[in-house]
Amino acid sequence: MLSDIQSLARQAAPKVRSWRHHIHAHPELSFQEFETSAFVSERLTEMGVPHQSGVAGTGVVGLIEGKNPGSRTIALRGDMDALPITEQNEVPYKSTKPGIMHACGHDVHTSSLLGAAWILNQMKDRFEGTVKLIFQPGEERIPGGASLLIKEGVLKNPAPQSILGQHVMPLLPVGKVGFREGLYMASADEIYLTIHGKGGHGAMPQFAIDVVAIAAQLITALQQVVSRSADPKIPSVLSFGKVIAEGATNVLPNSIYLEGTFRTMDENWRAKAHSKIRELTEGICASFGAKADLEIRKGYPFLLNDPVLTRKMKSAAVEYLGAENVVDLDIWMAAEDFSYYTQEMPGCFYRLGTRNEVKGIVSGVHTPTFDIDEDALEIGCGLLAWLALRE
Repeated sequence: MLSDIQSLARQAAPKVRSWRHHIHAHPELSFQEFETSAFVSERLTEMGVPHQSGVAGTGVVGLIEGKNPGSRTIALRGDMDALPITEQNEVPYKSTKPGIMHACGHDVHTSSLLGAAWILNQMKDRFEGTVKLIFQPGEERIPGGASLLIKEGVLKNPAPQSILGQHVMPLLPVGKVGFREGLYMASADEIYLTIHGKGGHGAMPQFAIDVVAIAAQLITALQQVVSRSADPKIPSVLSFGKVIAEGATNVLPNSIYLEGTFRTMDENWRAKAHSKIRELTEGICASFGAKADLEIRKGYPFLLNDPVLTRKMKSAAVEYLGAENVVDLDIWMAAEDFSYYTQEMPGCFYRLGTRNEVKGIVSGVHTPTFDIDEDALEIGCGLLAWLALRE
């Protein structure tokens, strides 16, 4: 069966490449994936794969039933949304939509899942059970399409016993894949803060409540939430990436606006950290006579790869690619809404190498020059199909 899947993956590769080009050229933001959803539905219809569209708005869920379909069910997930980034690549499949780009590889995930569906559909008389295909909207935006799909019953009728997710990794050379058992990715919460003070002339700060100086002290003080309040064994990150103070060289503004993120891998500490962030923010601002409007928007939970399932999938990947092409991953403080699935059942979220330094394909995800070595597409669809049958 291994050689059959590898052969089918080679046959599927040109299709997968063309599908990826179409999706890449027509990106859509989170929960707006109407064209992409229709494209996926059309391809599944051509394959003869029964499916349901419009799940959680733009999601598509298909079923491939093998022999004795009720004996087991495994789910495969691919996300479909793009990012608000203007593409700078000059390629034939460049984004046709200014300000929107598949800069995180979701075009790869969707096309690879379509390719895996094509392979599995060719082999449905040769495997036991059912494969559920989940084409998911809105991974990039809270509350996350995964949470909405789960609420709409995507993990029922039939209920999968496990779920697999594949994600591009531009740090990993094409031809290789990576796995990690246990804790892998962080929870992610968004911080929105406005500090209200009293504006004034920059030369007369004694008559003002200087929100810029307060914000500077607060950002520095909040770092102690991680450095002095967290257990050093618990990974934690607190970062502020947006600060807006619309004053001038000689104008102290009335207010300042900040946005940041808090990430960790422990739910008890996560809740305590939220309280500490709030206490410090309100206390420091009040001590200077300012007022704080703080919102901590709770995002995705941490992602836990089931150890038994992941060990099994890694072993299957070694069979498919060879031991030299399967690597162990470190924890990563980015977040993924695939974590919602892993809260419900055993899951394995693994990485597909897409880097090729010789070809100059080295840009990271979420950048305007991100692209992949498309040799990864044959691996992406074939390995996903193989893992589904090996589980």
